[in-house]
Amino acid sequence: MLVVEGIVIGGNRLGRKLGFPTANIAIDDALDIENGVYCSKVFVEDKVYSAMTNVGVRPSVDGSKRLLETHLFGFQGLLYGLKLRVELYEKIRDEKKFSSVEELRKQIASDAEKIKNNIK
Repeated sequence: MLVVEGIVIGGNRLGRKLGFPTANIAIDDALDIENGVYCSKVFVEDKVYSAMTNVGVRPSVDGSKRLLETHLFGFQGLLYGLKLRVELYEKIRDEKKFSSVEELRKQIASDAEKIKNNIK
């Protein structure tokens, strides 16, 4: 298990438009975590959520800065400014560039199903 803690910052809200809103945490480029999509758990104040987390530069949307983005299953509300603890468990795929936003959305939906089916 790998752990990242940080304060939620604003993003471009693409995850929300795709049906998978994310909490974004800036991370150091030197952080020793492989880029990719992970099965994760997120601790928010006194609650724990199963989550899907991407670590990387978001090449499909011309991202350049490395970022941790996490989608908390079942969470409703805003997280801006809150400190999160993100525990990364299993990497399910590498980060990759998709040819369209729709192709990215379909892959995110597939990743979410895979993670939900593996949550114990």
